[in-house]
This record gives sequence, structure tokens and C-alpha cells, in this order.
Amino acid sequence: MNLLPPSQSVGQSSRHSGLDLLRACAILLVFMYHYMVFVSGEPTFGWLSRIGWVGVDLFFVLSGYLIGNQLFKGLAQGKQLSFRRFYWRRALRTWPVFWLVLAAFFLLPELMGGNTPPPLWRFLTFTQNYQLMPGTAFSHAWSLCIEEQFYFLLPLVAFLCLRLSGKVQHAFYLMGALIVAATCYRYQMWQLYGLEADGQIRYFNAFIYYSSFARMDELLPGLAVALFKNAYPTRWAALAQHQQKLQLIGFGTVALMLYLLLNFAYIKGEGYGFFATVFGYSLLAMAFALLLASALQPGSLLARWRIPGAATLALWSYSLYLVHKPIGYIIKQQASAQGWSDSTVLLLNVLLSLAVSALLYKLVEAPAMALRDRVYPDIFRPALAAAPVAKAKAAG
Repeated sequence: MNLLPPSQSVGQSSRHSGLDLLRACAILLVFMYHYMVFVSGEPTFGWLSRIGWVGVDLFFVLSGYLIGNQLFKGLAQGKQLSFRRFYWRRALRTWPVFWLVLAAFFLLPELMGGNTPPPLWRFLTFTQNYQLMPGTAFSHAWSLCIEEQFYFLLPLVAFLCLRLSGKVQHAFYLMGALIVAATCYRYQMWQLYGLEADGQIRYFNAFIYYSSFARMDELLPGLAVALFKNAYPTRWAALAQHQQKLQLIGFGTVALMLYLLLNFAYIKGEGYGFFATVFGYSLLAMAFALLLASALQPGSLLARWRIPGAATLALWSYSLYLVHKPIGYIIKQQASAQGWSDSTVLLLNVLLSLAVSALLYKLVEAPAMALRDRVYPDIFRPALAAAPVAKAKAAG
């Protein structure tokens, strides 16, 4: 998963506290869910453990906004996108630490979980999530595959839209059409793999939960927020006058979606719920996008909150996502042999996950970002310097 911190540079000066807080919440939710599934076997954190999988959906929305904001901000200023710069910046941001963790899964398979990973080329091409069955090594990289596929397609689609139309409304229409297409796909797959009575429910993850066709639309609401912010700056600024209402709507819709998904995402004895499967993912992403829009307003509660550790947790979240599952497996194996208590296992999971994430950020992520910012400062073509003759004429 491309759990990139909100800033676009290694430094802290451009960080946004509201985005940091949302990102910290996202990684905490994912950690609580995975801890229940792969370590404790019970909802250690109560209902937050059971609904923690929505942290991935929040990451999708945040990633759609962050990459879209970079792109649309420059395009609104009349800059020309450089495909080479765009792809190299994405590669230097996501690949180095991913490759390191991937190497550990292939070189130390017993230590990292003991399961067989898909072929290496599936990881290197970010197609590992295609018809992925649960239980394979490094399976949680499925979300990173979806984001990398999205990052590959986004500049191409943006380029075509500018060439064919150039109208902002058409971009919103296209996003809406893609969300509808994903909803239709999920409906078809739910009919095949969603119900226990059909006996095909074991393929739900492979064809719906991990599928790019079923989940990539969740990046679009965040992308829409970025487009609206940069294409309609006056209207965006006017939202500040209504930030309390926007905040209330954002929290309210997220709370409603969490309640519905907590109770109807899976119905025991029946299977995966129709509404949650077909519409739930898109609606949840839209609810998170409303919360995101609220967090971006200067006077909002999310923007004003300064929770100790949230910025640091957001900074380490990408590495933390990659390593927390194998660390959980390692500690669980040791706990059986050493007779550790449940509280000791939890404490060790938290401390070791944070420590390894901090090291990976310091030793791998930060140097790679520094190199990226030095070689490719942004994703746009550099402005052409004035010709020497023109300079001479101006001086004369």
C-alpha cells in the first residue's frame, strides 16, 4: 500500500496536521484489524478490530487526493506534465522500502510467515493482487498493487482528457462513470461469490476485496476533492465559511457507513451483504472524502487538533504497513514457546513494529525521497530558460 505521508518532501515544514491525523487513524485501524486476524484471534480492540479493515479505504482516499493535488495544482498553473518525472518520483517513493521487505519474504520465508508467496514477477509488476487467494505470503501488498496501477494510469488518462476535452466537468463525469462501472462489476461478482449458499464464497477476496476492478474506484473521491480544490479555488475557499457543517456531515456519514459495514458487511449464515458489497466501498470512500475535505479547511477540528505522535505515525505509516504483519507472526511464534501473556505480546508487537518502521523510514525512505527531490523536484517539465539572444536584446 502506498501509505505516503502528506508532505511532498522529506522535511516537515509542509505537513498538514489534518492529513497526518487521518493517516495515523488509517494505519491504527489496519493494525488493529490485522492484529485480530493474524495474532490474537479475537477483537482485542473491540469493534475497532472488527471494522479496522476500513483503514485501507481511508488510505485509498488520501492517496487519491495527495497525488491528484500535485497533478492538478501544476496543471492549473499552466505547467506541462512530465511522464518521466512523474513515474520516477513515484518509483523512488514507493519501491526502495517495498523491495527490501519483499526480499525478506523471499529470502527468509519461514521467519516472515512460512506461507508460499506468489511468483516474484507478480510483485515486481504490481499484479500480485490479481485473483489473489488469502493465505499467501505478503498478501497485504495487494493494496499497494492497486495504488501503483492507479498511479500508472492517472497521468495517461489526465493527458488524454486534456487533449480530447480540457473541461473540468468532463473529468467529474468520467470519475462518476468509473464508480458506476466498479459498482456494476461488484454486483456481478457478488452474485457469483458473495453468498454462502452458492459455495463460492471462498473466492470473494480474490474477485472482489483484492480486485483492482472492485476497489480502484475508492481513490476517485479523493481525486475529486483535489480537482475541485484546484479547478474551483473560489468555491473551495467559500467552503471555509461552512466548515462546521462540512465537518458534521463528514463525521456523520463516516459514522453511518461504519455502523452499516460493521453490522451488514458479512451476515452469518448468508454471506457478504448485497448493499455493503455492491455500494458500500464506494459510499465509504465518498464519506471519507467528505471528512478529508473538512480536514483541509483551516478552522476545522481535524486541522486544529495536535495529537502527540500523530505526525510521526503518519510519517512511518508506509513502512509500518509493510512490516507489521510479519512482525506479528514472529512474535506470535515466540509467544507460544516463551509463554508470554497477551499484554506482553501486544506490547512487543507495538514496540517492535514502531522500531522497525522508524529504521526503515530513516535508512531507506528518507534517503530515497531526498534523492527524488534532488533529481526530480516535481512532476512537471522545467520552464525553458530565455534564449541568450532574447536576453541580449532585453539588456540592449
